[in-house]
Amino acid sequence: MTQTPLYRKAVRTILLTPDNKVLMMKINSPDSKFTFWITPGGGLEGDEKIEIAIKRELNEELGLTDFALGSLVWLRQHTFNWGKKRICQNEEYYIVHINQFKPVISDKIEAEFLQEFRWWNLTDMEKSEETFTPKSIVNIIKSYLKFGAPKEFTEVEIMVD
Repeated sequence: MTQTPLYRKAVRTILLTPDNKVLMMKINSPDSKFTFWITPGGGLEGDEKIEIAIKRELNEELGLTDFALGSLVWLRQHTFNWGKKRICQNEEYYIVHINQFKPVISDKIEAEFLQEFRWWNLTDMEKSEETFTPKSIVNIIKSYLKFGAPKEFTEVEIMVD
């Protein structure tokens, strides 16, 4: 029997230092069967505006309150299982230029799934056997560094797990 997905909108951030390191969070699945690296962010609550959701998420997940939101660089629809829920999540990815800092998570629920924070350089990410989401994160960043933010989006990456 196929479960009807819960639809939600989410925002994620690509925190990028002046030397092009990217902050990633290593997460356990609820059943602890797999781990993966993800960018900070999460679902919007109710009719929450994107900027407010990003401020809330970065504060909860990283303890980060002082930053300037940058450009929208990627759109993705990701359908996946999370615990007993099937979720179809429409995601927007934004750049945040920032100096490297030590993140501190305050959200107790999310802290249960967090294994570690790491500032990755792009070369190490490319060589790694680890699982990153989105899978194209390195290419997204390289394209942004070379060409800037997209002027328009003609397609959305669709992922179904």
